[in-house]
Amino acid sequence: MPFQIYFILSSSTIALILAGILAWRIKRQSVESIQARRISQIIREGAMAFLNREYQILFVFVIIVTGLLYYFLGSQTAFAFITGAFLSALAGQIGMRVATLANVRTAEKLNQGLKQGLNVAFDSGSVMALSVVGLGLLGVTVLYLIFKEPTVIYGFGFGASSVALFARVGGGIYTKAADVGADLVGKVEKGIPEDDPRNPATIADNVGDNVGDVAGMGADLFESYVDSIIAAMVIGAMVAVGEKGIFLPMVLAASGIIVSLISNLFVKLGSSKADQAGSGQKILNQGIWGATILMAVSAFGLIRWMGFGMDIFYSFLAGLLAGLSIGLMTEYFTSDKYRLTQRVAQAAQTGSGTNIIAGFSLGLKSTIIPIIIIALAIFLAYQWSQLFGIAIAAVGMLSTLGMTLAADTFGPVADNAAGIAEMAGLGKETRKRAEDLDAVGNTTAAIGKGFAIGAAALTALVLMVSYGQTVNLPFIDLLNYKVIIGLFLGGLMPFVFSAFALEAVGRAAMAMVEEVRRQFRQIKGIMKGEAEPDYARCIDISTRAALKEMILPSLLSILAPVLVGFILGPAALAGLLAGSIVSGFLLAVTMANSGGAWDNAKKFIELGNLGGKGSDSHKAAVVGDTVGDPFKDTAGPSLNILLKLMAIVALVIAPLL
Repeated sequence: MPFQIYFILSSSTIALILAGILAWRIKRQSVESIQARRISQIIREGAMAFLNREYQILFVFVIIVTGLLYYFLGSQTAFAFITGAFLSALAGQIGMRVATLANVRTAEKLNQGLKQGLNVAFDSGSVMALSVVGLGLLGVTVLYLIFKEPTVIYGFGFGASSVALFARVGGGIYTKAADVGADLVGKVEKGIPEDDPRNPATIADNVGDNVGDVAGMGADLFESYVDSIIAAMVIGAMVAVGEKGIFLPMVLAASGIIVSLISNLFVKLGSSKADQAGSGQKILNQGIWGATILMAVSAFGLIRWMGFGMDIFYSFLAGLLAGLSIGLMTEYFTSDKYRLTQRVAQAAQTGSGTNIIAGFSLGLKSTIIPIIIIALAIFLAYQWSQLFGIAIAAVGMLSTLGMTLAADTFGPVADNAAGIAEMAGLGKETRKRAEDLDAVGNTTAAIGKGFAIGAAALTALVLMVSYGQTVNLPFIDLLNYKVIIGLFLGGLMPFVFSAFALEAVGRAAMAMVEEVRRQFRQIKGIMKGEAEPDYARCIDISTRAALKEMILPSLLSILAPVLVGFILGPAALAGLLAGSIVSGFLLAVTMANSGGAWDNAKKFIELGNLGGKGSDSHKAAVVGDTVGDPFKDTAGPSLNILLKLMAIVALVIAPLL
């Protein structure tokens, strides 16, 4: 085997070993508070029950699709599909299990200080991130060693995409049904704080943070990560320089794992200074910037060592910087530190209607800069290295995933820790530290969503280019009526998909609201803290709604490219992919940033601005946040999966067209 293979396999293995060590360290930490332990156990049981029931449905889907792939495309593609689905599900299981162990331990460590809590939460995020990059790269590499044909590995990407869709859509519906129900009845009608243990939907909301923002986000970026590597391998083999072009994406990804491990050490070393509000964000930023700089340096050396010119390095750098830039722009448009979101908060002074208008218009305007960034990255990468350059740019954007995903999945653990600290009564100082850590997590989550959207768009584009190469379609003829039909259908798909997702959250939230109201009416003593709400009932409502509602949009995204491809032909299918990427990217950015702005506008008021908690402005902002919740956490993130899944389905069925 070439030396590069040893490097790739070693990097993947090291990532998984370190993830195991970090998970063991988290698990062995004791929890002193009996009440905190009990609350955490309810959250953990609810999260794992949902994931296990979701995987039962997914298992049936995987068996059916495997049979179809085996019949039409052969055993190799079917085997790759099963492998991709299994490893993606495994990464989600690992991340979820560790996150639900880390939340209460983070809360307990905050008794000692901010840095101790930050360390536990970040270790949990690192387990998720290292599991994703380790399993993803290992799976792609082993399949290539077995089959020696990168196009077969598209089946691996299809399996990963399938799990990602169920995890993102199901998890998003679950978490927002609980969140909306908790906010509308608890905050607006009863005037009680967020994470108040008297609110029956609070525990379900905390469960949702794990199933949506840990398992869902992990599956989303697992899919982007492996799809970008596979597409670059295929294009490298077809239009670049043979086997060197196949190995380069894997070598760069392996280098990204080592860089992410070093950057994680930067965070751990810097955490000793995390003794005041705001310091946590600076420490995580140091890790992200450190990973970016180290990755650029290592990529330069590796690209030259493998015999490529500077043009390939420039293409890689374009993608690396594009991902970071989109994440930072997301923070600018959604953080309450900046004037844009503060204006959304000010609009709440005249009611929920003006608050919603201000937030939605901000989301629409926020599409300008990400589009320019992606377009510029594509333009430069193509000028330097043509189609292979675009593929390497996508690999570059995702090369530091071991660090960026750790910072992102840090957020839901910190959020859970803040909730547990409130519900378990861990003391004023601990709750204050938990709120500071939660504020850091909100920022990293917003940056992560922006990064995920940008990665999805560029990955989907590379997959579409790969599809064109596979079906020998060098260009899309816009005068072909079938292509025009495909473009319109592709542009329609994100809107229809989002409608299903939003309606699902609305229906589930209505059921949650009615249940919470019922409990406040019928269970005497809840408001006085003399009786405990029926948390399990709310968890069950979210679980059943999510599992039921995720099926239709999931099937739609798989059937659309199949029907268009077989009825209208390969050119129309290319049009479908192009239309979906353009409209889906714009819609995802709009919804994510509108939702983030509404959320942080509410938090800005809760800090004591514009009347503070309980004021009319606050109630109006809560309504805006309620509208934004399914925007930023259900429909918006799920569009990432839609774009990539339709493209990977097109590639899988390409030999049949």
